[in-house]
Amino acid sequence: MKKSRIGSKIYIALCMIFLYAPILVLIVFSFNESKSRAYFTGFTFKWYRQLLENDLIMTSLFNSLLIALLASVISAVVGTAAAVGISKFGKRARGVIMNVTYLPVLNPEIVTGISMMLLFVFFKNLFGFKMGFATVLIAHITFNLPYIILNVMPKLSQMDPDLTEAALDLGCTPVQAFFKVIIHEIMPGILSGALMAFTMSLDDFVISYFVYGPSFVTLPVEIYNYTKKPLQPKIYALFTLLFLAILLVMVVMNLVQAGDERRRRQARGVFGKKGASA
Repeated sequence: MKKSRIGSKIYIALCMIFLYAPILVLIVFSFNESKSRAYFTGFTFKWYRQLLENDLIMTSLFNSLLIALLASVISAVVGTAAAVGISKFGKRARGVIMNVTYLPVLNPEIVTGISMMLLFVFFKNLFGFKMGFATVLIAHITFNLPYIILNVMPKLSQMDPDLTEAALDLGCTPVQAFFKVIIHEIMPGILSGALMAFTMSLDDFVISYFVYGPSFVTLPVEIYNYTKKPLQPKIYALFTLLFLAILLVMVVMNLVQAGDERRRRQARGVFGKKGASA
């Protein structure tokens, strides 16, 4: 028994090393004084300073943040409305719709990217609009929607349906019951889905590469252009900042989920005590 536990710990340790050792090396060399990728010659922040002074990279970073923010907010609103509508269907119809909703998550990104590109080219020939901000935003909203729905649906299934009925009996309209009861109960799922959508949108390359235009370039596409020549240390600095940003978002998402679980346990404990006293 002890040998199996030791073996599992060694296995987990090796997995963590293989996953995070390359990232750790990248972070260390983002502070390297020289451009050498073999020797650490001294500690410096000059590559971060050069990164902030590079207008092209900062513009593409702003574009990525803008797209990620707008796509996550819009997909959260549309996805939440879709999840509430799907929850009203019967069991069989709901299962079919959820399976269809899950397909884009399993679908390879390159297939989605080429499909979106062909769709936009078709409309481009009809209406004459150009690839750019609008096409990237629509594509990101499209592949973010399933993540919102898949995060909100479990919260809707966990919610007590009698709460909505009680709100209606107490004089709330369906709209008031939605905003005062349903939204409050499923908010952790909405936040988790929105944060996941933000991270997925921020670092997406494949789909963005097929739908972007010369007037609007996202950061992953701009970084791809840098890989055609030897990488400069300021790109290491950029990767480090992106890793820390994604790590922060994931920590916030885990805290939101942990807080929701703690609130539900407390609520069950309160109702359990009331039932016992009754």
